[in-house]
Amino acid sequence: MKLGIIGLSGSGKTTVFEALTHEFSDSGKKQELRRGAIRVPDGRVDALTNIYKPQKTVYAQVEYFLPPKTGAKKEGAKDETAWNAVREADALIHVVRNFNLFGMEAPSPAQDFLNLDQELIFSDFEVVEKKLERMEAEAKKAKKFDPEEHDLLLQCKTVLESETPLRRHPHLASARQLRGYAFLSAKPMLVLFNNADDNQSLAELSGPLSEENCMVIRGKLEHELAQMTDEEAAELLKEFNISSSATDRVIRQSYDLMGLISFFTVGEDEVRAWTIKKGTIALDAAEAIHTDLKKGFIRAEVVSYDDFMDAGSMAAAKKKGTFRLEGKTYEVNDGDIITIRFNI
Repeated sequence: MKLGIIGLSGSGKTTVFEALTHEFSDSGKKQELRRGAIRVPDGRVDALTNIYKPQKTVYAQVEYFLPPKTGAKKEGAKDETAWNAVREADALIHVVRNFNLFGMEAPSPAQDFLNLDQELIFSDFEVVEKKLERMEAEAKKAKKFDPEEHDLLLQCKTVLESETPLRRHPHLASARQLRGYAFLSAKPMLVLFNNADDNQSLAELSGPLSEENCMVIRGKLEHELAQMTDEEAAELLKEFNISSSATDRVIRQSYDLMGLISFFTVGEDEVRAWTIKKGTIALDAAEAIHTDLKKGFIRAEVVSYDDFMDAGSMAAAKKKGTFRLEGKTYEVNDGDIITIRFNI
């Protein structure tokens, strides 16, 4: 899962990126794309590791990246270079300033959000308009194009002309024929209000903001926490009444936003978490592990994490009847422990 972090200048997106990834830099190189991969905290993986004591434990991973700054007043304005870097993201984290900053006007979260969201919409509109022009030119030369794709693009143009992001229209945002365009405004978005240390409140969710997935982060405070020892961080968490780190909360919200779940494979060699879309069938989950498992799929041996822990072992789960054999079309649930039986 790749999450692109965007925000207007002064929003604190670099601080947020470093707080989430623990990738710190004093270089101030604002023209470089920065990446940071972190493991997804999961107590279930820890518990399974304690039971199996495998040679290797592999957690699911999330990659955050911060596009290069453009030097423009609004991030990405008049410069497609930064936006092109963001197009590879599976989802966007939009950091919005909600703290006072010396030399700048008082925060205006709703307007700042709208300003940058309009940049995403305008960028997509340009892509759609150019493609439609090419299609029309091809039609005049009697060249064929996909009429369904053309119709979807016309629908996109109408939506974008109304200054509405494509994510408001799921049938367009998820259309198979449009995946190659990687539309920015079609990507799932999590809005992070970057608050001052003493402010835990959400900004007013009015207008377009009321339709977004929003949460609060105290970026500067979380940045300090990320550089502390576990003992120091625990004290600060208690002092500021923070129940869990920003990293944990942002990952959980991102998983919900994108409709992701985790299943597990276990054994003495390895305990591993795998990330898939909710609704994925066993055959496709097998492919996530290895393409050969899908090609030679016979069956999936499944027990839920809760049933496994209740039984205490796989053998006990079989005796209790919570261990199941499932076919290709079985819909994998969050927390399933799966063994794929296959033959090539």
